[in-house]
Amino acid sequence: MNGVPNYARRFEGKSVLVLGGGIARSGEHSNGSAAAVAYAREGAHVAVVDLVETAAMEVVRLIESAGGRGVAIRADAGEEASVREAVQSTVDAFGRIDVLHNNVGFPLMGLPPELALEDWDRSFSVNVGSVFLSSKYVLPIMVAQHSGAIVNISSLASLRETGYPYPAYSASKAAVNQLTVSLALQYARSGIRVNAVAPGIIHSPLIYRDISAQYDSVEEMVRARDEMTPNGKMGTPWDVAEASLFLASDAAAFINGVILPVDGGQHMRVS
Repeated sequence: MNGVPNYARRFEGKSVLVLGGGIARSGEHSNGSAAAVAYAREGAHVAVVDLVETAAMEVVRLIESAGGRGVAIRADAGEEASVREAVQSTVDAFGRIDVLHNNVGFPLMGLPPELALEDWDRSFSVNVGSVFLSSKYVLPIMVAQHSGAIVNISSLASLRETGYPYPAYSASKAAVNQLTVSLALQYARSGIRVNAVAPGIIHSPLIYRDISAQYDSVEEMVRARDEMTPNGKMGTPWDVAEASLFLASDAAAFINGVILPVDGGQHMRVS
């Protein structure tokens, strides 16, 4: 039909920087690696940035084996010089940055009496600081282009209590939400949109590393987390990736400053 865009390859020829895009050590897809592969499948040139270079290289191998184009970049998302260099390396490789996808974060367990101030500060430095630093160096590029989209990966824990003892994580991800809204409105007239995805209970490799200790066994964790969701089954990294691609695409051209829960409806539960 005339006037109806084709979104089969929504990112054809576009450049995407995925911060925290490496694959898990287990070889299973993380939220970040799933997003990187998904962008590439739809035509994007993808800079896969990760603290672990081999994890980024593995994702690039998957992208290239499917006929896509990617570059692996090692960077510490909490260090300004490292992020600045990663952004410049992306521009050197692709000439521009059309999408910034911020996927860095970790759920630090511990209630305030159990946490050192250094732990609290590190949670904010990684979970919020990475979004700040990447935005600091990507936004001028997007302003010069008069176009761009930023997708920040937040968490359901930023919107409601999830039952896990990680107030530093909840608070830092809530800060990501407000930073998202602030940037969205400040840069809207520059042709830039900024949105966030708030994943709920996701079956990703991260839960085996950072959350399994809250349960007596891995099997108990999986059963309990399945039961926490309205449909009785955890989501996957691909669910997070698909929501992210929608928000970054031209299909969402009039969507800005949104925090989109991807949680099967869990955010609407009373308890």
